[in-house]
Amino acid sequence: MTDTATPATPATPASPATADTAGPGRSPATDGRSPAPGGVATALAEAARPFVGGELPVRLRAWDGSEAGPADGPRVELRSPDAVRRLLWHPGELGAAQAYVTGELDVPEVDGWTLDRALAHAFAVAAQRGLSGSRPSPTALAAAVRTLLGVPELRAALLGRPPAPPASQARVRGRLHSPLRDRRAISHHYDLSNEFYSLILEESMAYSCGYFTSEDTTLEEAQHAKLSLVCRKLGLAEGSTLLDVGCGWGSLSLHAAEHFGARVVGVTIAAEQKRFIDARIAERGLADRVEIRLQDYREVPERDHFDAVSSLEMGEHVGERNYPTYAEVLRRSVRPGGRVLVQQMSRTGRWPGGGPFIESFIAPDMYMRPVGETVAYLERGGLEVRDVHALREHYVRTVDGWLERFEANRDRLAELVGEEVVRVWRLYLVGGSMAFRDGRMGVDQILMVRPGAAHDLPPTRGS
Repeated sequence: MTDTATPATPATPASPATADTAGPGRSPATDGRSPAPGGVATALAEAARPFVGGELPVRLRAWDGSEAGPADGPRVELRSPDAVRRLLWHPGELGAAQAYVTGELDVPEVDGWTLDRALAHAFAVAAQRGLSGSRPSPTALAAAVRTLLGVPELRAALLGRPPAPPASQARVRGRLHSPLRDRRAISHHYDLSNEFYSLILEESMAYSCGYFTSEDTTLEEAQHAKLSLVCRKLGLAEGSTLLDVGCGWGSLSLHAAEHFGARVVGVTIAAEQKRFIDARIAERGLADRVEIRLQDYREVPERDHFDAVSSLEMGEHVGERNYPTYAEVLRRSVRPGGRVLVQQMSRTGRWPGGGPFIESFIAPDMYMRPVGETVAYLERGGLEVRDVHALREHYVRTVDGWLERFEANRDRLAELVGEEVVRVWRLYLVGGSMAFRDGRMGVDQILMVRPGAAHDLPPTRGS
């Protein structure tokens, strides 16, 4: 899941640099001083007017104790000049995310303003004011710079060098979507540790959208229902052969073998995931039914072989240029007349990929597009699309379930990966839920067959 997306054995991220007066871990409200009548916050509010279309939509409190903005708005605390420096060097989503994950910027939960509510409020104000994200005029930029230069604390931030990227920010190198770079990008996201993910996901470790069949369906029930839905759509039965491309922690591979009698080959390039699934295969006595390979999807050798092929929320990681190759692997791996099911996220709006935050902190190099463009890729790849099943609202409930478990296990998560990575994930989950709720992201199950032989799809659509 991705919107607003760490090495195989991650080191605990370095703690944020201490601020000049109130460090990132200490609110300026506790420094014993009364809010200054002018100061940093007032200057920032004035400089920001051309960019936010008027008054700040939030109550801004700076490290010098100054405040600006509506008293009843969500509070945003700038706890260090580095927050301003990040926003100046990386305006918009990336700079704000860098400052948030390091603790230099915070959105405290006061007066009923949660991070979710605060972000939703900011999006609503931007829409109401018609803020399109276009660059301001040179005149507006020059006026803002003059305002900031008039405050000594901000003058230093303006003229200083850019802060180093946060320790949690991805650093992947190599040719885009080469096998080596893809392994590094996947490792950044998936190899945080199996315990980390077990504290957020439910027992099956399904890291994709669930299927909620009633108002009181639990997260565990929704994932079980999703896995069964996929198996039914693929027509799996005793002895069916399934290739699970990007098998994750094996939720579908194990479910298909245990509940539908399928013989499954799953492929992943995340070593932590393979170790986890292999242990579960041994525990459940499924070694004769499930084989997990540490293998790039492009290296799957079988041709015209499997009765069915699945790929749940893996296509987002293959990249735009490689998507035709991905589609071809799906097509050539299944026998003529066999079924293929892809569950994939879509995105509309300003960024066709994952967006600055997701691509920098969660899933480097990921690429999402409108669902119609994905369908066109798959059709050009030689597959006949038979059904597209939208599940966007189900992802809101799925992410909310993950977020509830995340908050309940926050202390242990911080012990495992450090406070900075925890803040990354909180922003990721909150932002992801919002993106699906607001329709900026979607997710769909795309069911296809390979031409060349008769298929056995039923003439009517199942649930």
